[in-house]
Amino acid sequence: MASSWTGERVRLRAIEPDDWTAFARFADEGRPEGRLELPRSAESHRAWAKRQAVAECGGDRFRLAVETTAGKELVGTIGSHRTGPCSGWFEFDVVIGAEHRRRGYAAEALALLLRFMFAERRYHKCLAVIFARNEASLALTRRLGFTEEGRLREHVFFDGRHHDLVMMGLLADEFGVSRPG
Repeated sequence: MASSWTGERVRLRAIEPDDWTAFARFADEGRPEGRLELPRSAESHRAWAKRQAVAECGGDRFRLAVETTAGKELVGTIGSHRTGPCSGWFEFDVVIGAEHRRRGYAAEALALLLRFMFAERRYHKCLAVIFARNEASLALTRRLGFTEEGRLREHVFFDGRHHDLVMMGLLADEFGVSRPG
């Protein structure tokens, strides 16, 4: 039987300390929405990867590496970073390195995460907060069944102006995971 963490294109795995070089490269490429980040040292990336490698998965907040199944190449990261366990919701984020985008890696990694959080952890709803100008991420979430639930107008400031955030939501049964009544 195949692992629940492995799809056709990607496998989700724990972050290892040696992964820091790939994550440093992804950071240097910049975020797809164009937000400017402060430069980070190599030591900062090393320390971050080391912390991630030994981090506890308390409260269903965690970060996993996304690697290709074919070449075992690290292409990004995905995580559950905020949860509301009493209400049954969680938020995710996914980052795929620029040279690896538009190959289905983010979609498959997110589908694996959704299946785990809905079926195994019994969450009811997944939320995504996406910059309005990030058309690729909006299209990805819509393809997976997310619905636009709201918009925070001119909510964040970067690149010299204010930007809208789009709130996207997906319920477990919309993903195909039914919950007991």
